[in-house]
Amino acid sequence: MQIPRIHPDTIEEVKNRADIVDVVSDYVVLKKRGKDFLGLCPFHSEKTPSFTVSPSKQIYYCFGCQAGGNAIKFVMELDKRHFTEVVLDLAKRYQVPIQTLEPEQRQELQRQISLRDQLYEVLASTAQFYQHALRQSLGQKAMKYLQQERKLTTEIIQQFGLGYAPAGWETLHRYLVEDRHYPVHLVEKAGLIKPRKEGNGYYDVFRDRLMIPIRDVQGRVIAFGGRTLTEEQPKYLNSPETELFIKGKTLFALDQAKDGISKLDQAVVVEGYFDVITLHAAGINNAVASLGTALSIEQVRLLLRYSDSKQLILNFDADKAGVNAAERAIGEIATLAYKGEVQLKILNLPNGKDADEYLQTHTVKDYQQLLANAPLWLNWQIEEIIKDRDLKQATDFQIVTKEIVKLLQNIANSDTLNYYISYCAEILSLGDTRLIPLRVENLLTQISPPRVPTPVRPRKQESKKPQLSLVTTERSLLEQAEALLLRIFLHCPEQRQGIFAELEERNLEFSLSHHRFLWQQSLAFSLEETDLISKLQNRYLELEEDLTIISHVFHLNEKNQLEIIRTPQVVQATLACMEKVFREKRQRYFMELWENLDPKIEPEKERLYYENAMNEKRRIQELERQRQFAITELF
Repeated sequence: MQIPRIHPDTIEEVKNRADIVDVVSDYVVLKKRGKDFLGLCPFHSEKTPSFTVSPSKQIYYCFGCQAGGNAIKFVMELDKRHFTEVVLDLAKRYQVPIQTLEPEQRQELQRQISLRDQLYEVLASTAQFYQHALRQSLGQKAMKYLQQERKLTTEIIQQFGLGYAPAGWETLHRYLVEDRHYPVHLVEKAGLIKPRKEGNGYYDVFRDRLMIPIRDVQGRVIAFGGRTLTEEQPKYLNSPETELFIKGKTLFALDQAKDGISKLDQAVVVEGYFDVITLHAAGINNAVASLGTALSIEQVRLLLRYSDSKQLILNFDADKAGVNAAERAIGEIATLAYKGEVQLKILNLPNGKDADEYLQTHTVKDYQQLLANAPLWLNWQIEEIIKDRDLKQATDFQIVTKEIVKLLQNIANSDTLNYYISYCAEILSLGDTRLIPLRVENLLTQISPPRVPTPVRPRKQESKKPQLSLVTTERSLLEQAEALLLRIFLHCPEQRQGIFAELEERNLEFSLSHHRFLWQQSLAFSLEETDLISKLQNRYLELEEDLTIISHVFHLNEKNQLEIIRTPQVVQATLACMEKVFREKRQRYFMELWENLDPKIEPEKERLYYENAMNEKRRIQELERQRQFAITELF
């Protein structure tokens, strides 16, 4: 179901009516302490209460782990739910009328919410019906399959709610419509029955199949997967997409795996239902399945809510079909992997086995070791490129180099790009370390990144490392400058147009990802927006992005207020600082190229690199002079 976007007025009204003490009390035991309430933090383990709730400010804050926010954010973070879901639930709880951005959509939204509640009830009743049938004589064949062929215990069968759909054409239809009196159109909308072509009644979608409930993150049944117990095709049949069930936004067993993913800081994605069930039965409880489709960005973002390190392992067979499945599963999430937003790894099991088959003949420790050694997806892709190629042969060497360049051109992060240029240069040098610098230069020339990366050194020759203090100082300086510029942009509307124009003219962008994201979100609103800060905070909650890392720019303390008194001068000094850091990176890059060249072989390149380095040095000196006059105000 495509839910219309909620009107900002409704969001504000929910924030105003949803009492923070009332909401938090559903999850935390609170005790009154003065004007506030105190309790044990639900976001981290603690023995001494450091979690405070302020009724007057309608916020919570933990002095131990620094978690904080309003009622909406509290439910989102604790239940790992979408912004829209939480707002709708709180609106229902506190009787807030729901408005959407299009007034005519309001009635439709209310109808959809009511329909969803009814569908949940029908599907829950169906799951109970299938589970009951499994334990009857007619379900003996299905039970035998689970216990003898799949070697599943009664506890696991119950844990996953496995059941059996009887062989009759109208068995479920009669139970739900005639016995339970559910409207037939509702049962059809749940994806459980279909109308006969002759137009005289309905028939069950699932017949004589082992039934596997598919649940949402809250554990509510939203669909089913059915495995045939005969030769009928397809072997596995999923429910059609409904108001509740969209394949590309659902992951099998995430409701059972989310705690394991959080604890292990890692999610494992396998191909089939029984791969997941077998892994959970073996104690590997951070596994989910993608329901037979290529992983979508929505599915990945759903998983990444539960992992701080954003680590995702795709576990498929090692044969050709498994490799193809891995490439298909990567799908559109390659964009996230190239940007470094997900730490994607690929695990191909040996001998063409899937996870279920592998654990029939190997120990859990064997499987865990394979997970630990799973290569990053770029390494895996590179291995696939060079597989069965002889790099001593000119044709194969050219093909491999071309494919590697195509792969590296998509890497957005300069540090990651530099690493893989060196990594691939080593592979292409075939063990001759003297060739590594040449291979690096050749790859750089072919990749032609739009922005100049930081200097690339071959991995085996990295003897000169930048001093930690210098790197730390540079980042600290840059972070302060960028944060100050964003603070001025947010709190001084009259300066926004000028700041925007300066950044465009100088071709500068925010280097730190959290600052860059905030800037991009800011530009989604008008530069004259008077309530920009509040709208941005709501936007972060709606997108389920971390507010903590940039929340300081939304507030002005005494020091911040002094910093922006001389706003025009401070803006210029801040921009000079940002450009200076960028120019220093370029200078180091050109100097590195110049130092590694043989002037006798490439005199023109030597002269060009040296001139570029000197030009950058002169610009750095000019920028430093611009910055000095306001150094006190800045830092």
